[in-house]
Amino acid sequence: MSKPIVAIVGRPNVGKSTLFNVLANERISIVEDIPGVTRDRLYATSEWLDREFVIIDTGGIEIANTDKIAVSIREQAQIAIREADVILFVCDARTGITDEDAEVAKLLRKSKKPIILAVNKADSFKQEMEIFEFYNLGLGEPIPISATNHLGLGDMLDSVMDKVQQTVPQLNDEDEDEIKVALIGRPNVGKSSIFNALVGEERSIVSDQAGTTRDAIDTPVVKDGQRYLFIDTAGMRRKGKIEELIEKYSIVRSLRAVDRSDVVLMVIDAVDGVTEQDKKIVGYAHEAGKGIILVVNKWDLYKKDTGSTLRYTEELRKELVFLQYAPVVYVSAVTMQRIHRLPEVIKYVAEQNAMRISTSVINQIIEDACAINPPPTDKGRQLKIYFVTQVKIKPPTFVLFVNNPEIMHFSYQRYLENKLREAFGFEGTPIQMIIRAKNEEDL
Repeated sequence: MSKPIVAIVGRPNVGKSTLFNVLANERISIVEDIPGVTRDRLYATSEWLDREFVIIDTGGIEIANTDKIAVSIREQAQIAIREADVILFVCDARTGITDEDAEVAKLLRKSKKPIILAVNKADSFKQEMEIFEFYNLGLGEPIPISATNHLGLGDMLDSVMDKVQQTVPQLNDEDEDEIKVALIGRPNVGKSSIFNALVGEERSIVSDQAGTTRDAIDTPVVKDGQRYLFIDTAGMRRKGKIEELIEKYSIVRSLRAVDRSDVVLMVIDAVDGVTEQDKKIVGYAHEAGKGIILVVNKWDLYKKDTGSTLRYTEELRKELVFLQYAPVVYVSAVTMQRIHRLPEVIKYVAEQNAMRISTSVINQIIEDACAINPPPTDKGRQLKIYFVTQVKIKPPTFVLFVNNPEIMHFSYQRYLENKLREAFGFEGTPIQMIIRAKNEEDL
C-alpha cells in the first residue's frame, strides 16, 4: 500500500526544516548497523498512530519575490503541493501573520488539498494565546507547536492522521495472487526498455535522454498463469544533478511505487557500475522490506572475459553490503538476453518475501545456532534467548524474547539472521528482527 504524502510548506524561516528533521528522526524503527543504507533528505518516512507516511521538505515560498532562485523554490513547492495528499502549512507565532503568510494561504486554498495549520515557535503560554489571530487565514483551527522543544507535535500529528484517514483510507484491496513489481534506478539505465520487454509492448517511452519517464506506469501481465503488475517509475537522479523541477519531485512518485510493490527490480548500468545514488535508491526499498532483485542491464556493452560475471557479482556485494541476500540477474534489454528469466526470479523472490515458518521449527534453528556459537556476554551477564516467533510476512519479521536486549550485539543478530537464511533461504528478501525483554519468571 502506498504511504500518504505530507508536504511541509510555508514562507522562509518559520522552522519547516526543523520540524521536518524532528519528524524524520523521531520515528521508531529498526536501526541498520551496516553502512550503505542512505537517504536523500528531500523526503523521509515518519509514523504516527501505527501508520507510516512520507514527509516532503520544501523551500520557503516568497510569492512577491521575482528573483530567479525564489521563483525556482516557489515552483518546486507547488509541485510538492500537487503531489501531496495533505499539506502541513507552517507559520511563526513570534512574528504573527505576515503578508507572505496570507499569500501562501491563498495559494494553498487553490490546491483544494486538506491543510493543517501549524503555528511554530509557540514556546510560551503567551505565544500560544497569540495564535488566535491565525484564524484570519481562513484555514481552520491553528495548532500551536514548537519544533525545537517538541511541544504540541502530538496534537498536530493527530490532525494530520485525521486528514489522511479522510483522504487516503486504508483499503483492503490487495490481490493476493498478483505480484506487484516496481522497476527503480537512476535515469537512463534502461528501466523503461526492460519494462517494455517484460510487458511485451511499447508501454513506456524509450529514449536515450535521461529522465524521459515522469510518472509511475502500471501494466498488468499474465505469464505462465501468474499475474503480475509491473510499475515503471521515473528515474531517480542525485539531488545536485537535478535540473528540471518536475524531475525532482518524480522521486516521490517513485517512492510511492516502491511502497505499493511486493518485489523491486533495482536496475544498474553494467558499464557505470554501482553509484552512491544507487545505494540511496535501493536502500529505501531495503528499509521498506521489499523483495529485491539486482538487474544489471546493458551486459552486452560490458567488456567481458572469463570470470567476468563472478567478479562483477563480488564487486556488487562489496558495494551493496546490506544486500547480500539479493539475487543478481545480468540482462540486455536491447538483445533480450536473459529477460525471459526475470518473471521466474520475481515469482521466487515474492514467495520468499511472503514465507512463514512455524514457531517450533524457528526455535529449533535458533537453539542450534546458540549451541554452535553462544550468545554474547556483557559485564559477566550472558544474553539468553527464551523464545522466537514470526509475527509478520512481507518482509519476514521475527520477535526474539531475551533477558536483556542491550546485550544483543548487532553482529550476533546478523549471525542469527544468517542461520535463518541457511535453514530457510529467504533469498531476495530482507529479514527484520525485533528484540524484546522478557523475565524468566514470566515464561
